[in-house]
Amino acid sequence: MQITAKILAELTGGELVGNEYAVVKGVSKIDQSEPETLSFFANPKYENFLYTCKSSVVLVAKNFNPQQTITTTLIKVDDPYAAFTNLLEQYHQQQLPSYEGISEKASVHQSAVLGNHIYIGDFAVIEEGATIADGAMIYPQTYIGKNVKIGSGTIIYPGVKIYYNCEIGNNCIVHAGTIIGSDGFGHAPQPDRTYKKVPQMGNVIIYNNVEIGANCTIDRATMGSTIIKDGVKLDNLIQVAHNCEIGENTVIAALTGISGSSKLGQQCVIGGQVGFVGHVNIANGTQIGAQSGIMKDITEEKKAWIGSPIYELRESFKMQAAYRNLPEMAKRINELERIIKKLNEQL
Repeated sequence: MQITAKILAELTGGELVGNEYAVVKGVSKIDQSEPETLSFFANPKYENFLYTCKSSVVLVAKNFNPQQTITTTLIKVDDPYAAFTNLLEQYHQQQLPSYEGISEKASVHQSAVLGNHIYIGDFAVIEEGATIADGAMIYPQTYIGKNVKIGSGTIIYPGVKIYYNCEIGNNCIVHAGTIIGSDGFGHAPQPDRTYKKVPQMGNVIIYNNVEIGANCTIDRATMGSTIIKDGVKLDNLIQVAHNCEIGENTVIAALTGISGSSKLGQQCVIGGQVGFVGHVNIANGTQIGAQSGIMKDITEEKKAWIGSPIYELRESFKMQAAYRNLPEMAKRINELERIIKKLNEQL
């Protein structure tokens, strides 16, 4: 990668302030800047780093007014973080290895339907009736089960296992080690206190533009489908149980567990290590802080929650403030009890 500030300004539609011939050969964080790199400044707490920045070009907001002299070249844009992300995406696409063709070491059933310009790597297994659409990439040591459908442009990284009858949409990314379509956790208690496995007859349907992190598990439905809708982003190590539904453009951080038949709305933001009990419904635009426990429906849209069990965010802050005052309150109560006791003795 080597590009000038002038070209970066054209790519971002930004206003160039400084040397249009400044060269960029890589990227760096603003607090760890290096010469001939591109950085961005979006968080006010990092402003001090901007004045000592070694990067040759920095993306800043259009309304930014420096309080000190800046030696680096600036590009003023509407949203520095979004512009930086878009540039990284273009660079990343150029750096991705471009594979095409089917390895002789892969096992592809004769009934599988294969699109144009696909890649199937070493020791991948494509079972009977599977469909791999145009431009899909199936990396080595993956398993694509019977009648599975993989959409166009989708990337399945090494070690992913996709069980029978599941469907993955277009332009999805599934990272290494993830399992899609494993049996839901269904076991019926018996009179002798043993458990009998309930057959899991459904599947998993993942819509378009979904990204699933490494080592996630998405269980198939008991009946019907477990559904992940358009634009959902799942971090690593997430469990989605049978018959769950996750709405469009919802993002979920690592180590979250979603119990069976829960339904999350659109554009929700879920922190790490959040736990959902089964059969809860979560309103659109809900934000949930890390390590929260969700034990009931959330019906009000676009509200923030935290805690276990959860409380509305502002209410939780009040409770935390009261909790911090408990030692002083206990001291005052003890003093009042001492005074009351002394008064009773005098009476």
